[in-house]
Amino acid sequence: MTSRVLIVEDEADIRDLLAFHLEREGYQVSKSRTGADALRRVKASPPDLILLDIMLPELDGLEVCRRLRREPATAALPIVMLTAKGDEVDRVLGLELGADDYIVKPFSPKEVVARVRAVLRRARPPSGAERIVTGRLSIDSGRHVVSVGERPVQLTPKEFDLLRALAEAEGRVLSREFLLDRVWGYAAAGEIESRTVDVHIRRLRVKLGDEGQRISTVKSVGYRLEPAP
Repeated sequence: MTSRVLIVEDEADIRDLLAFHLEREGYQVSKSRTGADALRRVKASPPDLILLDIMLPELDGLEVCRRLRREPATAALPIVMLTAKGDEVDRVLGLELGADDYIVKPFSPKEVVARVRAVLRRARPPSGAERIVTGRLSIDSGRHVVSVGERPVQLTPKEFDLLRALAEAEGRVLSREFLLDRVWGYAAAGEIESRTVDVHIRRLRVKLGDEGQRISTVKSVGYRLEPAP
């Protein structure tokens, strides 16, 4: 099935360049130049992935990301942010708000296509995915659903993948480097990427309530999900 990508970029030449290369790779592309218009398009017909520039008229990309992650219908929508070179603060904020990846301008169109393909691949549940139950925590990979007891928990795609990785480890400690490679697809960890693991762990703990306290920090190593009592 053809994946649908929404490009949100106010510079027409960049927008058209991205569309050209993505369409050539078989993606169905729609385009928007403002944050407000992007939100309207997503509400009317959610794409499979959004390429989202940060500097936009009306609403910037960070606010668009924040609003999409806040709504249950779009909380799991894959988002790749486009950021200007050197805007480290924006990249950190984007990842903390739940962006799945970021691409720094100027970029290679081939890099963009490769990142889009990788994020979409990671967003799809593995074939034959099973349900993991540990304590009161239930993780249904096939339906991309998490619940604590009878309470459903809304997670972003990265939060879901992070929790699943911890649960599949069955109590083993997972390093930040392992989690970055497994969940984000980063072969090497920089300060920004390492920080975003910690931010996502903190959010998981809050969202999972009492079950979230089972995610323990192993100093100077990483994280693990403690066995259910």
